[in-house]
Amino acid sequence: MPFEHPPYLVYADEKGNVFEDRSLYAVGRSGWEALPVPDDQWIALPEGGSLYHLPGRRAIGIDVQTGQMRLCKKGWAVAAFLPPAHTGFYLAAYETAPQAPLLPLFCYTATGWWKGKFYVPAMRIEQDIRQECGGFDHRKVKIGVHEKLKAYAHNRLVRHLAENCALTYFCPAARNYFLGRWECPVPVSPACNANCIGCISFQPEEVSIPSTQDRLNFKPTAEEIAEYTVPHLQEAPYPIVSFGQGCEGEPLLMWRTIRDAIRLIRSQTDRGCINLNTNGSKPDAVKALCEAGLNSIRVSMNSARKEIYHAYYRPRHYRFEDVVKSLITVKEAGGWTSINYFVFPGMTDQSAEFEALCKLIETTGLDMIQWRNFNIDPDWYLKEVQVEDTSQAMGMKKLLEQVHAQFPDLKFGYYNPPMERIKGNFETDFAHA
Repeated sequence: MPFEHPPYLVYADEKGNVFEDRSLYAVGRSGWEALPVPDDQWIALPEGGSLYHLPGRRAIGIDVQTGQMRLCKKGWAVAAFLPPAHTGFYLAAYETAPQAPLLPLFCYTATGWWKGKFYVPAMRIEQDIRQECGGFDHRKVKIGVHEKLKAYAHNRLVRHLAENCALTYFCPAARNYFLGRWECPVPVSPACNANCIGCISFQPEEVSIPSTQDRLNFKPTAEEIAEYTVPHLQEAPYPIVSFGQGCEGEPLLMWRTIRDAIRLIRSQTDRGCINLNTNGSKPDAVKALCEAGLNSIRVSMNSARKEIYHAYYRPRHYRFEDVVKSLITVKEAGGWTSINYFVFPGMTDQSAEFEALCKLIETTGLDMIQWRNFNIDPDWYLKEVQVEDTSQAMGMKKLLEQVHAQFPDLKFGYYNPPMERIKGNFETDFAHA
């Protein structure tokens, strides 16, 4: 443990300046509950992490003198945004005023201060460095953008990835593409068959928060896709091309285009991994993609419980059972299966959720869980899925330990693995090569 007692609580003024309050120790939040954070779960805020002040929210801490929980009456609560490859164990603890604004679509991890450093309750779940903040030289990204736009002057997808993703939103996947390495994004669908509460590319006008990025507004052709992905697979180290990105709807609505693109790609190269990030809503389409040459799938879900899944995704013309069948379909075809599991302390580590997750793993033969922090206002989420009691949570650290103990061959991570890892050398820190 790096300190003699828990980190001190921090708060922010209206301008976002952050201060410590030495009369209070920082605590965390699990679901609706404010709880002390175990000493061994604090780590220094990793490079690339950010801090947010939370308007209309008073931080909760433990009084240094009495040991009792109370509100910090100074300023607003503060939360941390964890950089990729890290999974949070506790949310920021606060009390929300009735007129507090809805929080934007980011994760809100607890944080505290001790001897010149911010601390967060979290762990590094993945050693791959592909989205490390320090690994991007924006000057080189812009050079890559210039070269690719010149090489693919008429390709709408390359232009979208350049102007919208890499240069406007600083998307790590798009920036890596223009740096000629690792995982290359392939957005393909302007439409979706779910109505997720926390959709990052479309929010209805009546919701007071904006989408974090604009959605793709055209339908690319198979030829446009193959034109820039084939050279990437042929030339990049540890190459992956991934259909399904944050700047689009559901790629399975464009499954015929994806199928044709995979056939075009595989007619020119057998190198690298072709991956699909999806909601898994169309198992028959998934089967057709596997037959065309799809190597891996990552299915996003907020819960392994049908009722919680439906309450968040609000699916149109598909059911949770279809999601499960898509995972089984890929496994039967010999492919790699992951879930993009939205981590929400107090919900993800519920006993009922653990049981449902174990059933999902057993039913599908799942290969990997990507433990990704849920980007959503915690109060909003719990109210929208209508969960009032979160007292049965076991703690995220214990959950990870129990899942690993029960399924020792199941991989934990944060990113889609390349073929080199899928084929057996999974623990290799390939991104350093």
